[in-house]
Amino acid sequence: MYTRIAKRIKRRKYSLATAAVVVSSLIGYRRYVRWRSDTYISQNELTFLPFKENIPHRLEQIDKLTHNDEFDLLIIGGGATGAGVALDATTRGLKVALVERDDFASGTSCKSTKLVHGGVRYLEKAFKNFDFDQFKLVQEALGERYTFLKIAPHLTNALPIMLPMSKWYLVPYYWAGSKVYDLIAGMYGLQGSYYLPKDRALSEFPMLRPDKCSAGAMVYFDGQFNDSRMNVSIALTAAQYGAVVANYVEVLDLIKDENGNAKGAILRDSVSGNTWDVKAKGIINATGPFTDAVRKMEDDSINNIVVPSAGTHVVLPDHFSPSSMGLLDPSTSDGRVIFFLPWQNATIAGTTDALIDVTKNPKPSEKEIHFILHEISSYLDPSIPIRRGDVLAAWSGIRPLVLNPEVESTEELSRSHLVHVGKANMITIAGGKWTTYRKMAEDVVDKAIDTYNLKPIYSKSITKRIPIIGGRSYQDCLNVKLIQQFGLDKEVAGHLAHAYGDRAYDVAKMAQYTEERWPVRGKRIVPLFPYIEAEIEYAIENEYAVSATDFVARRINLATIDSAAAMDALPTVVEKMGKKFNWTEEKKLQELKDGKDFLFTMGLVDQRDFYSSFNKIELSNLREAFSSKDLNHDGYIDLVGLKAVCIHMGQHIGKEEIMILERNGTNLERIQYVDFIRLLHEIKQPLQGMDSYGLDNVLRSGGGL
Repeated sequence: MYTRIAKRIKRRKYSLATAAVVVSSLIGYRRYVRWRSDTYISQNELTFLPFKENIPHRLEQIDKLTHNDEFDLLIIGGGATGAGVALDATTRGLKVALVERDDFASGTSCKSTKLVHGGVRYLEKAFKNFDFDQFKLVQEALGERYTFLKIAPHLTNALPIMLPMSKWYLVPYYWAGSKVYDLIAGMYGLQGSYYLPKDRALSEFPMLRPDKCSAGAMVYFDGQFNDSRMNVSIALTAAQYGAVVANYVEVLDLIKDENGNAKGAILRDSVSGNTWDVKAKGIINATGPFTDAVRKMEDDSINNIVVPSAGTHVVLPDHFSPSSMGLLDPSTSDGRVIFFLPWQNATIAGTTDALIDVTKNPKPSEKEIHFILHEISSYLDPSIPIRRGDVLAAWSGIRPLVLNPEVESTEELSRSHLVHVGKANMITIAGGKWTTYRKMAEDVVDKAIDTYNLKPIYSKSITKRIPIIGGRSYQDCLNVKLIQQFGLDKEVAGHLAHAYGDRAYDVAKMAQYTEERWPVRGKRIVPLFPYIEAEIEYAIENEYAVSATDFVARRINLATIDSAAAMDALPTVVEKMGKKFNWTEEKKLQELKDGKDFLFTMGLVDQRDFYSSFNKIELSNLREAFSSKDLNHDGYIDLVGLKAVCIHMGQHIGKEEIMILERNGTNLERIQYVDFIRLLHEIKQPLQGMDSYGLDNVLRSGGGL
């Protein structure tokens, strides 16, 4: 018997579902009209836009930055939004410069959920709260999703996502919500949503707990993409159309005229150390989480407009999800959404949402990692435990949410964007999300044209019809052509086709001969991954890669997929880049250290964290206690010795403590000092969800940490 409250909830859900279907039918028709309009736009008007097949080298771009009278726009920030603004402005015929303090996509733009989506949760909120702003956000995002997949076909794909239903009363609610999502997309839709009965849902997602889909499942479609390569590709496309773009160029300060308006900036090349001034009619601040730091260059008395929120993701081996089906949990224990998605032959799970201080490379906490693992484990079959040792990588991206002083929870903050003109006439673009980067860029360039009285060739944005580099002549069978023409391994050919699009031919031409019968070309950087050494040279020559971290993190995604494998790749990458850049041995060692430090923020286990729980006196006493049981003086003790040491310290070693050791991959017959310290560290700072792990012979998989 349902309770009275449950009945009210269900009645409200049915009412909302009915209203949503009616409203969305009207929206769908409007979408159809707009789709027809876009479809029949002539391409001839684009033929006289300046276009460079060969991308200018980074040093050429630096030279243009230092020897230029005045730009129409100087864009600060080379993330998704900044690169999008550069592309939009330069294809309208404006004279554009873009500078990025670090590397393209080095911040939030490479640490997303990898989804191009309208936002089913935002849609639910829109109808529940009668929030038209949320509805417009979903409507806009679904239109942009269509454009996103159209202009970068090699970097994107449609992904079916399952919504499991454990109660029958959820079926009409989820069905209506999915159909409304389809209707709002209209002719911009991917594929229609559909219902799966329980047996088919389990067939599609065998790891799912049967009781979680006792009422079946709804499947809807969203887009998925390679975020870091998309970001780099947008910047490179802007360079193709004439924008001067440069990474590792920092803005030290703004230059103002006699009226206090920003008319340029003092720049510094972090590679050479050179500084110079650059002039511009207008300046756009597109620095994401660092928005307020740049805004304070024009007025240090202003209040912040961005609330930084951390979103943590973990990466698991591919056997934890089907290769072509995602899962969405819309009702986790704390009310947030958890995604469980296949990506790059692995599985992404996320995300958390918590306030954080802005830092360059935020590191996910163990508490956040275990929260995600705990939530996911409740959806998978109990016979398939998810252990900390299964985590291949973990990263935390800072979402630059626009501040709303009326609410406290960042989960309630809007992802919509804000365009703001500051005291010194600098335009700031803040908020938004990856899916709507192009529309955000369009809005801010429109504002810049009006604010700075610019004279573009096109008054309106044309980026809906500008293919991203690699997508101009991309074909689905490109991987087969690469195999036939260059003798590449099938996996390598597939990777090159999807990462570089029609530029994959240029990478394949650089590939070395393997001196084996098959594959003919393409020496892998590390085993088990399809990345080849030729990509290192290509990234230096054509994609502005300056450091080893640039390559492993943002040109091939390895750091995002498997941080331990990225660590294994670093020596080869450093050696190859060292030859190209004539690095000294000291520089090579520094690159290795910088790369390792970065990987510690991507889930690589950092032993320094274990020692931080103890002061110098405690560490000295612990070392002495450990050494007293190291009878062979070889740096190892066994489990009996460990128990004796811990009993002397007043710490009991029982089943749970042994489980921690095994989970960390410790050999119980040869326990090292670092294993001993790590155990005490985790006992001292217990981890959420630790008791959910079973005892297995192998407590890690797929190269887990």
